[in-house]
Amino acid sequence: MDNFHSTNKERRFKAHVSAFGTTQLHLRNPYIIAWWSAAFPGFGHLLLSKYLRGYALFLWEILVNSMAKLNLAMVYSFTGKFEMTKEVLEPRWLLLYIPVYIFAIWDSYRTSVDMNKVFMLAERENASFNSYAIGAFEINYLDKRRPIMAVLWSLFTPGLGQLYIHRVLTAIFTMGFMVVFVYFSKVLVAIQLLFLGDVSQATKVIDPQWFMFIPSHFGFSIYDSYVNTVENNKLFEGEQRKYLREHYQQYRVKIPENSR
Repeated sequence: MDNFHSTNKERRFKAHVSAFGTTQLHLRNPYIIAWWSAAFPGFGHLLLSKYLRGYALFLWEILVNSMAKLNLAMVYSFTGKFEMTKEVLEPRWLLLYIPVYIFAIWDSYRTSVDMNKVFMLAERENASFNSYAIGAFEINYLDKRRPIMAVLWSLFTPGLGQLYIHRVLTAIFTMGFMVVFVYFSKVLVAIQLLFLGDVSQATKVIDPQWFMFIPSHFGFSIYDSYVNTVENNKLFEGEQRKYLREHYQQYRVKIPENSR
């Protein structure tokens, strides 16, 4: 892999295959990316494969949101308990939350616009990139996967869809925090009580502050795994087409028109 980058002199690459995953450029809707950042800061950047920035904003969201009791206040406001909303909100943390939240939306939109421009330049250059990586811990290679399977595995447990398409870093991060959210929200205890018919106790036992993280987490996992499966399939087909054209098309048989 290192030898490949030291000998290849092209300016831009559409993708990079490593033991930890396949990172690629492709066209994205900036408004969709911004929407995911609004749903949960960090998700928009993770969709762009901007992992360090995405993880930083993700951890910031959990910390500041929990300290400000923002999710709990949202639940009270949705149910019309406005006085309780005022009581639970912590203004010192809430005022810290707002500027970074706006930055996450703006920066993900701006970055997606810039990366779309870079993708179009890389697409025109059509430079070769490594399609296979083998190391001491993992093997990764381009191939075709079924998007519906990525969605189904993400529905079972967020992160499994990413493992299916070898987005290892995102998968570990997503699965790890799913465990955290489920444990502190006590949602599985509530589900067990629902099966036993004890609806009132199930409502009491669940922690809304932590439970409100889960819907966004599920949605992101499903969307991210589906989109990246589709784009990985396109990348595989494009790489195969380029390879066959360069290595085999020159040997194709050309039949003269007057051969009949």
